[in-house]
Amino acid sequence: MRILTATEASRGFSDLLDAVERGETVAITRGNRTIAQILPAPARTGRDLRAALAEAPRLDDAFEDDIDAATALLTEAGDPWAGV
Repeated sequence: MRILTATEASRGFSDLLDAVERGETVAITRGNRTIAQILPAPARTGRDLRAALAEAPRLDDAFEDDIDAATALLTEAGDPWAGV
């Protein structure tokens, strides 16, 4: 793990991000104390999306009708934000 002071991290932030993008974890210190760790973000996949959608609540059958009704109100009445 690479260790940088807060000052070094600030002055070389682009290089720090490059290192993290290559997979390194970087510890940031201030006054000889580690105050943060920056690590690569986990890669997201289609499998992650499918898992998240599987856990989401199902929409009720009237949802599409509600959207159509709301859209009709906006298009029939004109732009409600005109002149604002």
